[in-house]
Amino acid sequence: MAGKTYQVIVRGKFAPLGDEQRAALLARADEHEVFQARFTEEGTVTYERSLLAFTFRCLIPATGEDAEAVVIGRAEALAAAAIAELGAGHRDLRSVSTDLDNIKIRHRAHP
Repeated sequence: MAGKTYQVIVRGKFAPLGDEQRAALLARADEHEVFQARFTEEGTVTYERSLLAFTFRCLIPATGEDAEAVVIGRAEALAAAAIAELGAGHRDLRSVSTDLDNIKIRHRAHP
């Protein structure tokens, strides 16, 4: 069956942070501002200096047989790994996915 690609946005909150974790995240905050956000297979994490919440954007390749729940599970696992790599924990993940095959592009009629 043909492959599909899903664009997934995972939103979550940081688990309670210690002083060292906060300092480390703040030191790298410029690398993770919203203007750095991209949908890639590796995914990108963005967060604000308040360190309350984060957003993870990724592309998940899937077969036509993969259910949306499987795709979201993969995305949330990637998000959890990315947050752990930053030295923090996570909680309260919420995700939305879009099958890129279902996106319709409307072209403007030129006068």
